[in-house]
Amino acid sequence: MCGIAGTLLLRDSAPLVERRQLECVRDHMQARGPDGAGTWISQDGRVGLAHRRLAIIDLSDRGAQPMHAGPLSITFNGEIYNYRALRAELERDGEQFVSDSDTEVLLKLYARVGTAMFERLRGMYAFAIWDAQKQELLLGRDPLGIKPLYYGTSEGRFWFASQSRALVDTGVLNATPDSVAWTQFLLWGSVPEPRSCYAAVKMLPAGTWKRVSGANGMATPVTHFSLT
Repeated sequence: MCGIAGTLLLRDSAPLVERRQLECVRDHMQARGPDGAGTWISQDGRVGLAHRRLAIIDLSDRGAQPMHAGPLSITFNGEIYNYRALRAELERDGEQFVSDSDTEVLLKLYARVGTAMFERLRGMYAFAIWDAQKQELLLGRDPLGIKPLYYGTSEGRFWFASQSRALVDTGVLNATPDSVAWTQFLLWGSVPEPRSCYAAVKMLPAGTWKRVSGANGMATPVTHFSLT
């Protein structure tokens, strides 16, 4: 278990990323990742990624996040069960690795095949990949929704995190309850995706990916796996 968070400007008039604010969201999830923490903010201040680390596969600093490869940057929560097989394929295609982590495999695989990567992944995951060339953020969640990923917008900025409370308790998103979601919870004992307990916060549905950019805003989630 790790904690991921990040923010992206959706319009030019929005304030640039504030490190203290982003790290406040990140550290609200300290219990998810007690082994380390990292923050990355782009040079133009328009995008920031953060990570709370629970070190499992590569315990060295080489496995620290956010991780970068060329124009790509990632913050990742989860475990890719078939990452060794994927890595072997990528190495046969000429890719070189500097860590033993599944995170780096995700980056190199996305660089090669884009969103077709989701057909190849076996595991539980929630991650965000920033592509500096396309100026685009990709969010992805595992088929069964084992790893959570919440998001919302406020004052021209897009926010995401592993916990909804990290977004509302820190004040980056509004904490007004979603009355429909609470009614669903009282009736059924759970809140169906994409709702959350807060009106301003949505959950990325299981088995979907979503693109976000300042130029095009938030695209509709794309299903890469469905049980139905």
